Order: sequence, then structure tokens, then C-alpha cells
Amino acid sequence: MDSEIRQLAASLGRALQSLGWKVTAAESCTGGAVAAAITSVAGASAWFEGSVVSYADRIKREFLSVDQKDLEELGAVSESVVRQMAVGVFNRLDANLAVAVSGIAGPDGGSEEKPVGTVWIAWAHGEGQEPVKVDARCMHFTGSRADIQAQTVVAALQGMLDIAESHRTS
Repeated sequence: MDSEIRQLAASLGRALQSLGWKVTAAESCTGGAVAAAITSVAGASAWFEGSVVSYADRIKREFLSVDQKDLEELGAVSESVVRQMAVGVFNRLDANLAVAVSGIAGPDGGSEEKPVGTVWIAWAHGEGQEPVKVDARCMHFTGSRADIQAQTVVAALQGMLDIAESHRTS
């Protein structure tokens, strides 16, 4: 595992522990790499609830409550779907912060509209009675399948760290 990923995961753990928050993930194109990065940190069980690798649309629908119509009309690699994935895993695994990733890691599967390297990431966060907030971004990564997956993990972890740190200072 890349040292940047290890450092981000460790920093995330420290930030979450200071908040008393729990984190979770719903992953498609990364196949569990976000969870692997998090669980590489000793003591992660204090702040990591678990994750769902929702590679199949059926899992997105049945476990994460993603709308079938959105999957059909927009595709799994879309803002709407990744937002629903984040909220679904946030609610299902009872966390304060959740990340969801869905993308086209290649080398095949891209299109003119969604080329290989297109990745949507969403972060859902909140605590107590506060409503869930969801932020989402479309990113375009380059390189091999492994490169795209690693870049996605870095972006997912950095986004969670940014959210946790913003709550620490507010």
C-alpha cells in the first residue's frame, strides 16, 4: 500500500477519534480498497464500522437503497447513484461519515460520455439529529486500472479527512 494512502488513513483515524465519529464506505470500482486502507491502521476498529462492496447493481438497490430508475437511466457511474450509495451506507451502518465511490477503472468499459477514469465520489456526514449532508464530485483519473483505483482511494480518504477536520474546527 502506498505511503500517501497509509498516512491519509492514519490522519483520518486521528481526526475521527477526536470527534468520536464512526466511518463507513460503499465501494464499487475500488472493490474494497478504501476499507483496506482504513483497516491497515492499527486501532481502526474504534472508528470504522464496516463497508459494502456494491459491485453489482442488485447490491446497490437491495442493500444501499439506490433507485432502479436512476441505475437504468443515469448508470451506476453518476452523481445521483453515488449520492444514494453514500446515504444508504451511512444509514445502514449507522455512521457519522460515509464515502461512496463508483467509476470506470478500465481498461474497458468507458464511453465517449464516461471515459475510463471517470469516478464519482460522494461523502455523507452528520451527527445526532442533524440532517445528513451529502457532497459529491466527479473526478477524471488517468493511468492503469490500479492507478485509477489508487487515485480514487486517495481522493475518498482526503475528502473524509477534510470533512472531519472541518467539524473539528467548527
